[in-house]
Amino acid sequence: MRTLVLLALAGLGAQLVDGSLGMAYGVTSTTLLLSMGTNPAAASATVHLAEIGTTLMSGASHWRFGNVDWKVVAKIGVPGAVGAFLGATVLSGLSTGTAEPVMSLILLGLGLYVLSRFTFRGLPKGNLGKPLRKRFLSPLGLVAGFLDATGGGGWGPVGTPALLAGGRMEPRKVIGSIDTSEFLVAVAASLGFLFSLGSQGLNWGWVAAFLLGGMVAAPVAAWLVRLLPARVLGSAVGGVIVATNVRTLLRSEWVGASGVVSGVVYGLVCVVWASALTYSIRAHRREKALERDAGDAGERRAVAV
Repeated sequence: MRTLVLLALAGLGAQLVDGSLGMAYGVTSTTLLLSMGTNPAAASATVHLAEIGTTLMSGASHWRFGNVDWKVVAKIGVPGAVGAFLGATVLSGLSTGTAEPVMSLILLGLGLYVLSRFTFRGLPKGNLGKPLRKRFLSPLGLVAGFLDATGGGGWGPVGTPALLAGGRMEPRKVIGSIDTSEFLVAVAASLGFLFSLGSQGLNWGWVAAFLLGGMVAAPVAAWLVRLLPARVLGSAVGGVIVATNVRTLLRSEWVGASGVVSGVVYGLVCVVWASALTYSIRAHRREKALERDAGDAGERRAVAV
């Protein structure tokens, strides 16, 4: 029961982050399950089965708050579903000894991307309103869907920054559209795992715990997306993912690092993470100060006129 409660709380926290950032539910939840010794394919299957419910609730919530562009959802979600089904089939065919470090490497790469992306660049705001073309969205969806299934997460970390980088959509609509289209990815990945594995290794109590926590958090996250500092939250989540998967890799058969080496490397990772988080907080405060100064200057000009 204690495990189920902790998993439900983890699902709640992961969905709060995912619904606010457009990423990190899968990578956060899968990282937790791997650290508990779960088979990689079963971990990804568990998370994707739970995501069927959480993404449906999240999409409905984002739609209600006007955060969804349905054209983008269709253009990226369908190829994403194809990629997710293929990724689930590939992961199911790998042995546990091979799959665990492979998945940790993918998660580590995604975590580094999230950490660096939000720490150093924040959210771009240029090109707002320009259309997104299918020839860009379809390949993006295919790759993101494949990585999402093989890594237990990746739809958001790949799709959200790619759409944000173009600056053609409002951040809230990027996040809402990515979260909504993820429902198609979750369904396709779950079918791929069930066809390849059956119910082997699945703990339906864990699926229910993640689902319950995520569904409770989804409406709150859709509302919070306009309030939370995404830059700081992205750095924090990216650091968690990096630190956890570095620890997994150091303990794997591929590396087999000694306790002393593991401690030194892990300590360095934590120092880098803390530095990145500090930088993000300061950068966020500078941005807010500049916005206030610009607003004050505008008011003074209006009064002078």
